[in-house]
Amino acid sequence: MDILWGLLTLPYAPVRGLTAVVKVIAREAESRQYNPVNIRRELEDLDRAEAAGDITPEERDRGQQEVLNRLTTPAGGAGGTRPAAAGRRPPPAGRETARRRTAGRRGDPHRGRGE
Repeated sequence: MDILWGLLTLPYAPVRGLTAVVKVIAREAESRQYNPVNIRRELEDLDRAEAAGDITPEERDRGQQEVLNRLTTPAGGAGGTRPAAAGRRPPPAGRETARRRTAGRRGDPHRGRGE
């Protein structure tokens, strides 16, 4: 069955490959955007540009606010999610909730333990 499926979807292989490459590039760009080293570098560049007279203090403040807003607002607007700390994934959702839901059932060994 897998061989047949592979043969039937073979014309779509370049699209799947391109999609995978785009996902890797997007993930790398997002991780660089939230990297503390890059953020510090951007803030230092704004300070240097103001000291050199290339930008006004108001422009520097505006630039700093944009950098800080990028850190505090979710990526992709209101529905997006900001990546967790580099190298860490958020814990799976619903584990503890599912355990609590089943704790009240008859014959459940966790029943009445106060969890």
